[in-house]
Amino acid sequence: PAAGLTRLVSCSDRSFRIDAQRLQRRFRSLQRVVHPDRFGQRPPKEQYYSEQHSSLINKAYQTLLNPLSRGLYLLELSGMEPVKETDCDADSAFLMEIMEINEKLAELKNEDNLEEIETLIIVKQEELTREVTAAFERDDLQGAKKLLAKMIYFANLEDKLKAKKVPS
Repeated sequence: PAAGLTRLVSCSDRSFRIDAQRLQRRFRSLQRVVHPDRFGQRPPKEQYYSEQHSSLINKAYQTLLNPLSRGLYLLELSGMEPVKETDCDADSAFLMEIMEINEKLAELKNEDNLEEIETLIIVKQEELTREVTAAFERDDLQGAKKLLAKMIYFANLEDKLKAKKVPS
């Protein structure tokens, strides 16, 4: 079933570049067809299939919409080893940058700094997404793998940031 996520929502097969609006339209039309609410009066077997398909379509949509999960999925389709954060450990300048952002987050005193860090993380993620797109388009899977490892670090920073934003 994993190999079918891109086909399921009929996105350009195995391409990192996607049309988010087209993906959303496709997702909505598929969900209208298989949504469990439409199968309430149907036999249990049909209800079961409806739930299974609805769940798979949701998974496909969420996976493909997010650049990090989309990239990880495409590497998996290519038969590469799963990406680990340590795949970019050779880049010491990058690791220093991550440490500095982590320290800023740990020492956070007010909302102003929070916005500054949030902007930095967003800009970095957009930059990495562009680089990953370019790597996939030139079929540089090893390069894409290193960049996705960096994106994992930034996804973790984003989670820490969200945790700080939750009012205590």
